[in-house]
Amino acid sequence: MAKPLRADAKRNRDNLVAVARRAFATDGNASLEGIAREAGVGIGTLYRHFATREALVESVYAAELDEVTASADDLLQRFPAEKALEAWVRRYAEFVMAKRGIIETLRSGWAAGRIATPSTRQRITAAIDTILSAGVREGTLRGDVAADDVTALLLGVCLATPTDDDAPQRSRMLDLVIGTLRVHA
Repeated sequence: MAKPLRADAKRNRDNLVAVARRAFATDGNASLEGIAREAGVGIGTLYRHFATREALVESVYAAELDEVTASADDLLQRFPAEKALEAWVRRYAEFVMAKRGIIETLRSGWAAGRIATPSTRQRITAAIDTILSAGVREGTLRGDVAADDVTALLLGVCLATPTDDDAPQRSRMLDLVIGTLRVHA
């Protein structure tokens, strides 16, 4: 069992992830030295927490994926399922688009076995299923659509519209996906 981090070490790690998150959002190839400097630590401290670039990228990715998947429950507490679905789908698409700069680093790390292959698709599908199930209970979302099919549709939309120039088309396509999931009188 891993020993818990000291409070200062946890602060440093959390700060490194936060700085890396901002840096990778604008430059998927941001330098680790620059990230360490902005976080106010030495490069040795960065490497103590993250042995490789892939490990840091994976940590940023995992933290953001946690936020996206957890937001399904929060949205359902605040909105009817139909509105929660729309808000969640758009947030997910923003997450995918923000990962464009680091996806190759993640893929190479997964392929080489340097970082664990994530359960991303299963986690996304579970979040979608939570929202769809609530919508079925409310009578606002279709019950004959598998959550995994919705995951595939969303991935397809994001892969088909990968640039900022594609944003209007991506928005229209997301509207189509959301519209097909609604119960129509």
